[in-house]
Amino acid sequence: MNSPRKDLPLFPLKALQALCTLAFAEDEGTGDVTSEAVIEPGHRSRAYLLAKESGVLAGAPCVEAIFRHRGLAPRVEWACAEGEDFKAGQVLARFEGGTRDLLLCERIILNFLQRFCGIATTTRKFAEAAGPSTKILDTRKTLPGYRLLDKYAVVLGGGVNHRQGLFDRVLIKDNHSEASGSARAAVDRVIAKVSRALPLQVEVRNLDELETLLETPVDSILLDNMSDEDLQSAVERVRAVAPHIKLEASGGMDLPRVRRLRDMGLDFISVGALTHSVQALDLSLKIGTGPGEVKRGRK
Repeated sequence: MNSPRKDLPLFPLKALQALCTLAFAEDEGTGDVTSEAVIEPGHRSRAYLLAKESGVLAGAPCVEAIFRHRGLAPRVEWACAEGEDFKAGQVLARFEGGTRDLLLCERIILNFLQRFCGIATTTRKFAEAAGPSTKILDTRKTLPGYRLLDKYAVVLGGGVNHRQGLFDRVLIKDNHSEASGSARAAVDRVIAKVSRALPLQVEVRNLDELETLLETPVDSILLDNMSDEDLQSAVERVRAVAPHIKLEASGGMDLPRVRRLRDMGLDFISVGALTHSVQALDLSLKIGTGPGEVKRGRK
């Protein structure tokens, strides 16, 4: 896998804070009845975050933010950097604080971290499969409320964010073309009504539809659900007559197919599965000193 990113994006703290309120409301409710029954107030513990499978760390800033949301400040020491690869069995972080506090935040921390690490790890695999000349894009197929966080994790894995929402790019999709009569008609309406400061992208479903757009001022064309053969034909045609147009392929993209397409000449491949089919990475937060650390005895 690749080395850690040095140009880390800004962590979307406000998005996390909004979700923290909901997370504690559903998990804590009226209180942690088990911990309150078996653990004395003021009891302190050491704990560690353990990776049970290999992956990419994404979301480390959320740990301290979750504690702060409840007014807590345990000591947190990271042994792995944000965006860095880690191995199964590796300790990612160590904690020291009130035992009740650690257990109160345990599941919420893991729910966020496992999701973000899962996204980053999957993205890293797709980015490596695509090679250096083709970028992996995410989509808007995100969990509602999590979009900024999910897209942050994509960048940590080496992917590139597509549009954040409906507001920051003109993307004429198949439904727009159907409602307008054709993709070309939709483009003409956009040119007449929308500022050209926004990027203009058009989705096409076949080579005939592609041909109608080659003399328009589109910035990029999305080649949706095309066969490998049609994708190759589309790349050759656009590069010959309109080389300034960026090309993105989408639809049915898994790792074997991305590897097949890596040298085709596409600029981008978008993969909805990065965020709509997240496989959470297996992490665990354990009370104790953990591997690699000497347990301190009592005097």
